[in-house]
Amino acid sequence: MSRPILWTPSPDRAQASSMAAFMRWLNTERDLKFDDYNALWNWSVTEIDAFWGAIWDFFDIQGTRPDVFLAKRQMPGAEWGPGARLNYASQILRHCETAPDEIALIVQSETFGKSTMTWAALRAQVASVAQHLHSMGVTKGDRVVAILPNTETALISFLATVSLGAIWSLCAPDMGHVAILDRFKQIAPKVLLAQDGYVHAGKMIDRSAVLNEIIAGLPSLTDVVMKPVCQPLAEDRIAWDSLTGTQATLTPLDVPFDHPLWIVYSSGTTGDPKPIVHGHGGIVLEAFKQTLHQNLTSSDTYCWMTSSGWIMWNLQWPGLMQGATVAIYDGAVNHPDLLAVWRFVAQHRVTNFGSGAAFYDACRKAGVTPRTLDLEALKCVGSTGSPLSPDAYDWIYRDVKSDLWLAPMSGGTDLAGGFVLGNPMLPVRAGEMQCRALGNATRAFDEAGVEVFDQVGELVCTEPLPSMPLYFWGDEDGARFHASYFDTYPGVWRHGDWIEITRDGGSVIYGRSDATINRKGLRLGSAEIYQAVEAVDGITDSLIVDLEYLGRDSFMPLFVVAPGGLTDEIKDQINAAIRSSVSPRFLPNEIVEVADIPRTLSGKKLEVPIKKLLLGGDPARVVNRDSMANPESFDIFVAYAKGRP
Repeated sequence: MSRPILWTPSPDRAQASSMAAFMRWLNTERDLKFDDYNALWNWSVTEIDAFWGAIWDFFDIQGTRPDVFLAKRQMPGAEWGPGARLNYASQILRHCETAPDEIALIVQSETFGKSTMTWAALRAQVASVAQHLHSMGVTKGDRVVAILPNTETALISFLATVSLGAIWSLCAPDMGHVAILDRFKQIAPKVLLAQDGYVHAGKMIDRSAVLNEIIAGLPSLTDVVMKPVCQPLAEDRIAWDSLTGTQATLTPLDVPFDHPLWIVYSSGTTGDPKPIVHGHGGIVLEAFKQTLHQNLTSSDTYCWMTSSGWIMWNLQWPGLMQGATVAIYDGAVNHPDLLAVWRFVAQHRVTNFGSGAAFYDACRKAGVTPRTLDLEALKCVGSTGSPLSPDAYDWIYRDVKSDLWLAPMSGGTDLAGGFVLGNPMLPVRAGEMQCRALGNATRAFDEAGVEVFDQVGELVCTEPLPSMPLYFWGDEDGARFHASYFDTYPGVWRHGDWIEITRDGGSVIYGRSDATINRKGLRLGSAEIYQAVEAVDGITDSLIVDLEYLGRDSFMPLFVVAPGGLTDEIKDQINAAIRSSVSPRFLPNEIVEVADIPRTLSGKKLEVPIKKLLLGGDPARVVNRDSMANPESFDIFVAYAKGRP
């Protein structure tokens, strides 16, 4: 199906992009010429060593270059970059030498107000904090963890930690203490950096008592650094401000390509969160490659709305690697209203803005019109976290800006990157992501493991990627790692999403494949149903699950949020929308009104846990409420499950 084109870059704009510059460089420096992007992509996933070597050279990555990038081409068990030595922090801090007085960071925080930081100030504070961490005994391989919001404090702590060869791990301060301990206890950290409170939606949130519980639950800690907001500093804690003012030199420690950089976590909503370990070399290569797909340069101001508990926190910093200014927004996106973020974008002349798809849909449903602001500088809008609906595409071009490159992407915490991304040289089609990511052999497989086009299949990756996890922390025999990605198609990464890849190379994500709807042999991802349902006036959110019982027909309830009440008329409109937009086969057996839809901290609907619950799962086991954005929303589903026969 050919989807309508909503925007096309002018020839001059396309040729001025980073992607076009990379293609010209390949032509002159490597004697490689590609007729179109798909030819470039095919080369990048076939000649893997040559492609990643080109990324290293094109971006002048700081460190000792390996002679061979992919020494062992297999999954799992790929071996990358033998002999290479580098440090993630060096790729960012090199700009402190070339542009010391330029602005590196713009910060707007509900807790701390507005501020800016130059490259020179950033380097000075990173150097000071690194020296203090070293004096605490932090050395190569130690774990330093933090419970901090998305402000400059977290970035400085991160760069200081990894510059020493230590391993970073971060949780958002709004996470429950059980969820945080479930993560940090697995990795036995030496030092904790934390903030004891924050302001959200105009209200002070005191987290000091919760932090005390967390600290008590981490016996491996030798030092606790605190940024006090709500309570006086305890005598046995170190003040954050005492770490930042020391004059110090900084020479990041070069480490092997596969030395651990950070530990991030799966959602942890259905069991112990997986501690995912990524390496310096793989993340640096992936980060620079992503700047091609986001068209980031030193002249840009880049802002991605993210919690510090989402992988997008980590993926802000490729902007700094390119010398761009990164604008950080720490606060409630709807306070005092949903235009607050857009005012921030306008005020600071943000050129590249991104957020979760749920934010755009909330703006659309609230009737927000950012185009009334001065968005002249805004060139690109990105989206991820969940599928962006075609209605949201229309809203962005109608109510944000008509001459805009809209670049939704889909990837995951697991690989700290994207499977499908934007391309500033290609047109934007309604409801479609533009291209498969360079270097990422993204394909759609049917159940037999055969590649398919123009139909929905399993999202897989058939070749190693340098940013794939090194391993899961504590998974000594690799069994958990193998079961997570490689137990369906031998030697092929299965991500767990439904995807349609077109013959032209575009794609559509249809939701999680393990929450598949199967009605009399016809399978469907939930995203298409959500698009139809949430287009109905009076419906702001929805969740659908297909309950398959042994020996019985499936039963499919649809849960909806209807702020004005769920009337019979609205139910009829929902059914009519599904019948006309999807298929009569996917009409729900029951439509149930709920106050809220359960979501992860990153905004994804909890389809799988709700399905397990309604199939008889123990409410205490199917989901970890501390890993939910709105744990109280789960109660009505527990009550509904109890009433099911």
